[in-house]
Amino acid sequence: MSDITLSEAELEALTDYQHATKQLQVLHRRGFVRAYINRSGAVVLERSHYEAVTRGEVQNARKAANLHFLRPA
Repeated sequence: MSDITLSEAELEALTDYQHATKQLQVLHRRGFVRAYINRSGAVVLERSHYEAVTRGEVQNARKAANLHFLRPA
């Protein structure tokens, strides 16, 4: 594809699966919540989201949002 999304080879290396549904399951478990299967049946994972999750930025933002709801008003 392009540099905007991870390639099929990168997704296979990341998940150890070739089948899209298995890849998606692994990605979602690992925190890549914006990954999805497109109309042609391929997994799409934006490189910017991949990099943010691997740096811990997305997880930290999610934790901060959850803590906001747990604080007393």
